[in-house]
Amino acid sequence: MNYKIQGAIRRNRSKFIVCAILWIVLTIVLVAPFSFSVTQAKINGNFSFNIFIENIAPNIINPFGSIIGIFSTQGGLHNFISVLIGFTIIFLLAFFIGFAKSAPKNEYTDFEHGSSDWSQRGEQYQVLSRNKGIILAEDNYLPLDKRGNVNVLVVGRIRFW
Repeated sequence: MNYKIQGAIRRNRSKFIVCAILWIVLTIVLVAPFSFSVTQAKINGNFSFNIFIENIAPNIINPFGSIIGIFSTQGGLHNFISVLIGFTIIFLLAFFIGFAKSAPKNEYTDFEHGSSDWSQRGEQYQVLSRNKGIILAEDNYLPLDKRGNVNVLVVGRIRFW
């Protein structure tokens, strides 16, 4: 199971930064104007959908004005924090679903076929030779003086000009 987490982290290392930047941008561009519009619509104590619709477009056009308005309006910061927590939970849920979907299916995912990446710390040299014989891969040779089955299946094509 550990290989799945390590493989997903290795695949998504650059995507972590992209997701953090996306979260910040969406917070500034969408969450702050939305929460400020809700605060403006609740100014009388009741929520007015018409006031919300009138204010949402100008607040999205001027997101930094919305952020300033959040801090200057009474109850705006509380509303912003509650909307931000809900948005963050949904964003993290989507992020972890994508993270889980990108986990490798088995230990050997992304290994080149025909390479010696399947072995660790020289295990392949119990069977193979390091320096002479039939070439199998870089630094891996099938020794000719090996007892037992030394049959080799060559898969590929022969190129000639």
